[in-house]
Amino acid sequence: MAEERFITSQLNRREESFEATLRPRTFDEFPGQDRIKERLKIIVQAASERNEALGHLLFSGPPGLGKTTLAHIMAVARGTNIKATSAPVIEKPGDLAGLLTGLEESDILFIDEIHRLPIAIEEYLYSAMEDFVIDIMLDQGAGARSVRLNLPHFTLIGATTRQGKISAPLRSRFSMACRLDYYRVDDLERILHRSRGILKVEADDAGIYEIARRSRGTPRIANNLLRWVRDYAQVKGPSAITGPIAIRALEMLDIDEDGLDEMDNRVLEAILYKFGGGPVGLKTLSVAVGEEMDTIEDVYEPFLIQEGYLMRTPQGRVATAKAAKRFGIELGGGGSGAGPQPRLF
Repeated sequence: MAEERFITSQLNRREESFEATLRPRTFDEFPGQDRIKERLKIIVQAASERNEALGHLLFSGPPGLGKTTLAHIMAVARGTNIKATSAPVIEKPGDLAGLLTGLEESDILFIDEIHRLPIAIEEYLYSAMEDFVIDIMLDQGAGARSVRLNLPHFTLIGATTRQGKISAPLRSRFSMACRLDYYRVDDLERILHRSRGILKVEADDAGIYEIARRSRGTPRIANNLLRWVRDYAQVKGPSAITGPIAIRALEMLDIDEDGLDEMDNRVLEAILYKFGGGPVGLKTLSVAVGEEMDTIEDVYEPFLIQEGYLMRTPQGRVATAKAAKRFGIELGGGGSGAGPQPRLF
């Protein structure tokens, strides 16, 4: 078991090292999210001119869009240190106190997946964010006493994939909330060209375009696909990534020209063929495709909804006409409570 944990840790460190290599360090190197970047630049410039700590910030949005990267860019732009952690790691108030007391004036504390903070830890954060003090209870019972620790003026940047899971009191203490959205294909092409240069990968514009348009609007996926196509090109063809090479490599992963993979298609097929186009409940859909409800809701549904293949309704999930057309079927009127029925052309 110890050996398994060691291997997992080594793999995690390698993955983090790879992502850190490709991670932009300045706003100019960060393509896309233009409106959010403009707001953050103003915040950084104003705080620098006043020589104050930045206000507390909340970054939200699907995974892989650059929330962690933006936090590190903020630290570089402000000229301060950043201490990064994840909410599940903070198990007790003492853990939080150790993080906060180790900060210096204007430093940034970045907490990833902040919606997973225990309620008891959140309550300690309230005074830290507002008054820059934290009260720690020592001992228990009749001998219990409270010790107040003064904190430097720091900035808390929280990142979450599920903003609705953050309690209202904690959410209200952030001075600004920024929601990151999926990237356009041209922004992903810029990201891939930059990554190609860092990794020293030979690729033409057609190859980069094929990867970008199949990356679900997500830079992390785009960079991971670039690695795969690079390996495929090295083994199966010329080392350079061309359009045809990229297409064959991504088809091997069952990723089509619209960026949909095997599970996306299974979800849509289940709704269309098994449930007459919907509506169908999430739990039933989960059983039908053999995938966890949280995975369907957090990983697959956002992209399918964004692309217009799926709708969420109070009654359940419904496939759209675009999804029906993709599979060559026509949605007709169904029976009472049965939803629309597919009919082959």
